[in-house]
Amino acid sequence: MKDVLGIVLGGGKGTRLFPLTLVRSKPAVPLGGKYRIIDIPITNCLNSDVNKIFVLTQYNSASLNRHITQTYKFGTFSEGFVDILAAEQTPESAHWFQGTADAVRQTLRHFLNYNARDILVLAGDQLYRLDFRLLREQHRERKADITVCVRPVEIEQASRFGILKMNSDFRISEFHEKPTDKKLIQNLQLERTALRRMGLDENRPLMSSMGIYMFRTEVLVDVLKDETTNDFGRDVIPAALSSHSVVGYVFSGYWEDIGTIGSFYRANMDLTTPNPSFNLYDSGFPIYTRPRFLPASRIENCRIEQSIISEGCSIANSHISHSVIGIRSVIRENTRLLNTLMMGADFYEADGACSIPVGIGANTHIQDAIIDKNVRIGDCVHIVNEKKLREHDGGNYFIREGIVIIPKNAVMEPGTRI
Repeated sequence: MKDVLGIVLGGGKGTRLFPLTLVRSKPAVPLGGKYRIIDIPITNCLNSDVNKIFVLTQYNSASLNRHITQTYKFGTFSEGFVDILAAEQTPESAHWFQGTADAVRQTLRHFLNYNARDILVLAGDQLYRLDFRLLREQHRERKADITVCVRPVEIEQASRFGILKMNSDFRISEFHEKPTDKKLIQNLQLERTALRRMGLDENRPLMSSMGIYMFRTEVLVDVLKDETTNDFGRDVIPAALSSHSVVGYVFSGYWEDIGTIGSFYRANMDLTTPNPSFNLYDSGFPIYTRPRFLPASRIENCRIEQSIISEGCSIANSHISHSVIGIRSVIRENTRLLNTLMMGADFYEADGACSIPVGIGANTHIQDAIIDKNVRIGDCVHIVNEKKLREHDGGNYFIREGIVIIPKNAVMEPGTRI
């Protein structure tokens, strides 16, 4: 894999993940108690021996840049690196990145210095585990110009993804972004005989793009010459079908585009189940993140059921069920958390430093919620969405898809009820 270069797209505004993206980019959002979303694509690269990686950033990128520089450091005698390429104005372009393809186009000159045979382009906001060595093997065996990672989906999901027509030898002949026409969707389905031959589920006859691409380097340069094409899925891949060899690499494992509050919340809650779809405990494929050297969590007289407790926490006399508790979380006496993602804190605070300290106060009940970092919740607070609202913007909280979100650094006065 020494001749493969990885490019991770740092994402745009992430409006569907608001308010978690209020002060950070989507890939910088905390995940699973101690990670950030960006750790997933970088981990997939490192575990696949792709160790020359660029991360392209633009929007709200300060915390993402800080996390990457503090986390991914290679030894003096290693050729590996994870470098940040921020959007910049140049004599060739005075514009910010206009889309995924435009971001790669504007930074292409930095990649060509490495004489990579193939360039791997990844999204920075997906949850999956994939060995890119297998992708490269098929890419080269089939002499592909472009390989698109695809996954089978049900007919009802067609309007959510880019759907492609692929024959039994994996050649892609059509690509349609989020189709809704029933006749077109029917035409894009793989025949049952092809599904059986490929060992795929007959109930998922459509192939959807995962937003993961491997290009031969000279082909990537060629397809990006047209400056009117700004997005890989919408513009570049459909246009390349008539002039280049484009094939699909079928991936049948767990994959989640965590671009909405609902999908992000469900992905975190799934981590607490006995057999999670995404297994954090696979020693053969560890997830890398920033080492923080925190103490073990201190838990006193608590009832904890089906939950993840990260390091550095202090929890007293509380009941926690089906929840993810992030680093440095402080949960005080007689508190109950159910179906809650608590992201924790960036620092420890001295006792008495503030009238409402960081963490969750005593006698508090929180259910079906996301508590962002450094939140201060007073005593006797109830966050349970009492009015069963689906969408709502409060003074210092938001409700999306019925999930209550307390944004980063928010303060909830004692006795507050939501």
